Formats: sequence, structure tokens, C-alpha cells
Amino acid sequence: MTTREVEHEITVSAPAEAVYRLIAEVGNWPRIFPPTIYVDQVERDGDTERIRIWASANGEAKDWTSRRTLDPVRLRVGFRQEVPAAPVAAMGGTWIIEARSETESRVRLLHDYRAIDDAPDSLEWIDRAVDRNSRSELAALKENVELAHAAEDLTFSFEDTVRIAGSAKDVYDFVNEADRWSERLPHVAKVRLEEDTPGLQTLEMDTRAKDGSTHTTKSYRVTFPPHRIAYKQVTLPALMTLHTGYWTFTEDDGGTVASSQHTVTLNTANIARVLGTGATVEDARAYVRTALSTNSTATLGHAKRYAEERAAGRRD
Repeated sequence: MTTREVEHEITVSAPAEAVYRLIAEVGNWPRIFPPTIYVDQVERDGDTERIRIWASANGEAKDWTSRRTLDPVRLRVGFRQEVPAAPVAAMGGTWIIEARSETESRVRLLHDYRAIDDAPDSLEWIDRAVDRNSRSELAALKENVELAHAAEDLTFSFEDTVRIAGSAKDVYDFVNEADRWSERLPHVAKVRLEEDTPGLQTLEMDTRAKDGSTHTTKSYRVTFPPHRIAYKQVTLPALMTLHTGYWTFTEDDGGTVASSQHTVTLNTANIARVLGTGATVEDARAYVRTALSTNSTATLGHAKRYAEERAAGRRD
């Protein structure tokens, strides 16, 4: 069997350790790889891990599983796809991050791969695909790692939590059934939910603001019934360059603890236009947090009533 080995590289204006951390810690991937919706660490054993990746491609959400080996000393991350898609027989490689200075890094992306039945046409097709994808991935990595590194002070997370005297499944069902939110949530004017692949959802909705105006958002969601729903918003309000999050539903003897977590990166270029001349980053942070918390807390409140009414109905 013919194994092809290729290498691509790019220079990134960020310290090597920071670049390695952004690549190694998969929770960062929605920030640095625009197509990535969510990454789940399925298994971890020392410096090896198995991850499942959900990403958008040509407007659709896809997922696959890879194994990775982390080397924080040498700043390397090895990867190998578990089940390659035809015509690929095997696919793996290594990220190598090298410091060029305190503020600049060289990122090398190595691939090794084989074609099914060693077919020359297939190998040529893989050559082109790997070259095209590696160039675009490295360009996106450079742009978004530099942005993420520069915007670390503009990125923040927060969480809203309620306790519910009901089952996690009922709370999960309320959040999962977003196609019914226009009936169930006063702040949702219109909603469109698609789930062509079980567990992968595309959610578009028109949301009412306090001033009566409406804005349209689009998100991809990944569901883990009945305990978790993760999402990435892909059409963003003017004050954000990133918005990801997840809903969690944890059942215990007292009922269910339901939480809505948000991670946001502020868009400083639009602060003055949206909030007025003289508005600060702290003003924008408070505005965004209030807006998102208001909606998620309202959703949790309605989910609480729904689940508790169902629990009471079972007791009657």
C-alpha cells in the first residue's frame, strides 16, 4: 500500500504555547475553526484522547471521531481518524508548533494517508483534497488564533441556573423541542427547526427584544438526551464575534438542576454604533450578558413550569 506524506505550514502572530493550547484544548475549537460547532471529549487517558467533532460543511452539520495524542512539552498534537470516508483508507497526521520569537510561531501540519485499493485516481483526489483543505485550514487557523489570542480579554463565560421539581427528561424535552418555542416562549416570534440527522439540529428563530424589535438568529445544535444540548450561533448580533453555549440538565433526589451556559467574544468595532459614543467594553459586556441572561432565564423559567406541571400530573 502506498502511504503519502505531505506537509503544510504557516506563520502565526501569537506565542507558541498559546497556539498549542488553543489547538490542544478542544473546547476552543468553535473559536478558532469557524466550521466547528462542538467537540466532545469522549475518552481521555493520560495524553491520549478520543474526540467527536461536529462541524458544518456546505451548510450542513456533520460529525466524525478522531484519536489524538497530546505532547505539551514538544508542542505537538497527533491525530488519526477512526473511520475515514471513502476513498480514504487511512488518514492521520500531526500539528507541530515551533516558537520563532516570543510573539510569533511556525505551525506545521503533517498528513499521512492511503487510498482504498491503492487506486491512483483516488490517491490523486486525496492529494488535491488534503492540499486544498490544509491551506484553507491553516489560513483560518492563523486568522482565528490571532483573533482569539488578541481577544482573550474580550471573551467571557457565564451561567444561569434554576432548580426544578421535575424530571431532567421533561426539562430536556422542552429545550429540545425548539420548534414549539413560538407557542411556549413570549420572546420568540417565529422559529424554524431542522433535524435531518438525529442529534444534529439547525435552529433559526426571530426573537423579540425589550423595545419590541425582532432579530433573526441561526444556530447549530448538538443534542445528548436527556442531559445536554450544545450550540454555536452562526448569525451574530452586532456586539458579538462569537457565541457558543450549552444547556445542561442534572437530576438528583430533589429534582433537576437546569443551567444555561454562554461563552461570548465582544465585537469592539460596533460598541459605539450600538451603545453610543463613550460606551466602554464593560458597558458592552454588561449589555450582552443582560440580553442573553434575560432570554435564557425566561426559557428556563418556562421549562421549569412545564416540567413541574407534568410532574404534578403524574402524582395526581
